[in-house]
Amino acid sequence: MTLNRRERIVALAAILCLGALTGDRLIMTPLQSFWRARTARVAELRKSLDKGRILVAREAVMRERWQGMKQRSLPADVSVAENQVLKSLSRWAQESSLDVTSRRPRWTEEEEGSKKLEFRVAAQGRMGSIARFLYELETDPLALKVEQLEIAARDESGGTLAVDVRFTGIVLMDEES
Repeated sequence: MTLNRRERIVALAAILCLGALTGDRLIMTPLQSFWRARTARVAELRKSLDKGRILVAREAVMRERWQGMKQRSLPADVSVAENQVLKSLSRWAQESSLDVTSRRPRWTEEEEGSKKLEFRVAAQGRMGSIARFLYELETDPLALKVEQLEIAARDESGGTLAVDVRFTGIVLMDEES
């Protein structure tokens, strides 16, 4: 069977089109997908590298800040830490004219390298006294955080309020210990 010139051209064009389609599906499309993924990964790595450079540039500031945090944390000795918080608690109560009715410390183990001292304090007084007490607690240089706060009226007029506050302090252990 002999093909004339026109049929050969059409057959050659069909073979070329089939080859181009196969090349597109088997070579070009996977290469384009690979190139897009690689470009995205390079952009992600550049962003990570920029973030790392910023961190390295801020290392001295961050180390100084971390040392300040470690210094403000509670002492590792349980009795010394409790005594320090109790003294501060007495000072806050005195400065705010708040009548503290109960104090309950409790130690909990946190993740590796730290312990947490939780204090539950019940007190009563006027709204201004409670506000001043909370202000003193929050602005104290010790590493303390108010976790829970409940305020309720003690009388019909709401002049005397009861407050239950739970706050925690953290002890950061040194790497050597």
